[in-house]
Amino acid sequence: MAHTHAPPCAFAYAAAHGSMIRRKPQQTHNPKVRSTVNPRDLLETARRPAESGASHPTQTDLRRAVSTAYYALFHCLAAAAADLLTGNGSRGPEWHQVYRALEHGKARKACQQQAVMRTFPTEIRGFAKAFVDLQGARHEADYAAEGQYLKPEVLATIKVAEDAINEFEQADVRHRRGFAVHVLFKRR
Repeated sequence: MAHTHAPPCAFAYAAAHGSMIRRKPQQTHNPKVRSTVNPRDLLETARRPAESGASHPTQTDLRRAVSTAYYALFHCLAAAAADLLTGNGSRGPEWHQVYRALEHGKARKACQQQAVMRTFPTEIRGFAKAFVDLQGARHEADYAAEGQYLKPEVLATIKVAEDAINEFEQADVRHRRGFAVHVLFKRR
């Protein structure tokens, strides 16, 4: 009887090879190439299964839609911080460093600091509230096995993310920059 080896699990593969996803090595810097995740594309990705012709999207589709709506907010904030702190349009190493500096938990805690958040205009406070609420919804969607997701509620969640992004982008640049500093840096 021949002994066959099972294929290595994903974690073993990732440990041995660094990643399961092979990305093309970055060529010379081209400022016209946006290398970020587009928040609007994420909203469309979230909406697609929830709005599909199927009258009953799967629970997995609905949960992924909630999670993706949160990530639209997260990547909106990461890109705004990088643009506002390094110069809009720059996609050099410093831009990527700022983009990657945003941390989910620290950003949530910063958004919950009411004394500081009161100093920002409504557009920024609304974005911060949506960020906190949708991060909680993402955790439930990704990790809580119980609960039934309904298509209208998921579409409403996606709309909250879209409205928050629209309002955030309309806020004055100095308030967006101040908010970016607030969520990225510890106050001393």
